[in-house]
Amino acid sequence: MSKKVKNLLTAELKKRFGDIEGVAVISPRGISANKNHGIRLRLHAKGLRMTVVKNTLAKRATDGTKLAGFEQLLDGPSAVIYGNASIAAIAKLLLAEKKTDEKLELRGAFFDGEIYLGDKGMEQASKLPTREEAISGIVAALLGPGSKLAAALIGPGGQLGGILKTIEQNAGKREAETPEVAAAPV
Repeated sequence: MSKKVKNLLTAELKKRFGDIEGVAVISPRGISANKNHGIRLRLHAKGLRMTVVKNTLAKRATDGTKLAGFEQLLDGPSAVIYGNASIAAIAKLLLAEKKTDEKLELRGAFFDGEIYLGDKGMEQASKLPTREEAISGIVAALLGPGSKLAAALIGPGGQLGGILKTIEQNAGKREAETPEVAAAPV
């Protein structure tokens, strides 16, 4: 392959991997064309892509990006799965694919500077919270003390309101029970 073609391919890979924060790597070895097409269709339905890459070009394309360091997963023929979904979603999808086809070799996942190797690493990555789950956890942690404070402030006022309402109802019953004294003419 000429240097010009390598530079073009590297530039294309840089463009594809530019905004990606995490990837998963599988070995395409032993996967028939029909299964490969099926995997790509299921990935595409989730907004993901699979690209078979030349290892040296992928290493060059990810230098200086968020994916720098994932080259440890590249060994032999490699297919990189990436997209806008979280690494947990990618790992769950690949584990489901692994259940249907035992020949599928999961090399691992790379996210936030950490490498999750093999099947066990993919299982660990699948248990990571998605972006939405992490945000909801942070929001819940931030709102927790505020809701407790509001409950502490509202609680005594609610109790006082309940006591006043009971007194008012009792006073109304007493007025209804007392007979009216007719005024006598003087």
